Amino acid sequence: MTLHIRPARPSDAARCAEIYAPFVTESCVSFETEAPDAAEMARRIASHGASHGWLIAETADGKGAGYAYGSAHRTRAAYATSADVAIYVDPAHARQGVGRALYDMLLPQLKAGGCHAVFAGITLPNAASVALHEAMGFTPVGVYREVGWKMGGWRDVGWWQRLL
Repeated sequence: MTLHIRPARPSDAARCAEIYAPFVTESCVSFETEAPDAAEMARRIASHGASHGWLIAETADGKGAGYAYGSAHRTRAAYATSADVAIYVDPAHARQGVGRALYDMLLPQLKAGGCHAVFAGITLPNAASVALHEAMGFTPVGVYREVGWKMGGWRDVGWWQRLL
């Protein structure tokens, strides 16, 4: 599959919201309980895009196949060189290299912006996400046990880290 990866724009918000919604409403991947609309997604793109970067992967026909972004890891000053990262891929494009391609662009961008360490929180179990992150050089650093309640049960979140 041919992909074009570029910085996301507010005009991409509806497609990003469409990709993200099933992760909110049909799974425990996201701990949000209501899927954000296009206006909220546009706000997030503007905010994260300005501070850490928000990328979208488009197929040859120009349709968004997935997106990735960085965000502040914590608010205290000593954490300024750390970031959290996230990737969401349209299930129709899963396991086709979209996540890897997005990280191949996002991680160097974060490093160039002064980022030293990146962290990914993964709701467990999620073998595909764990495999992607470990293939991209992330290593496990711990698990928050029963940290979130979603879809009728307690959920664990594993944390992976990569030094840039």
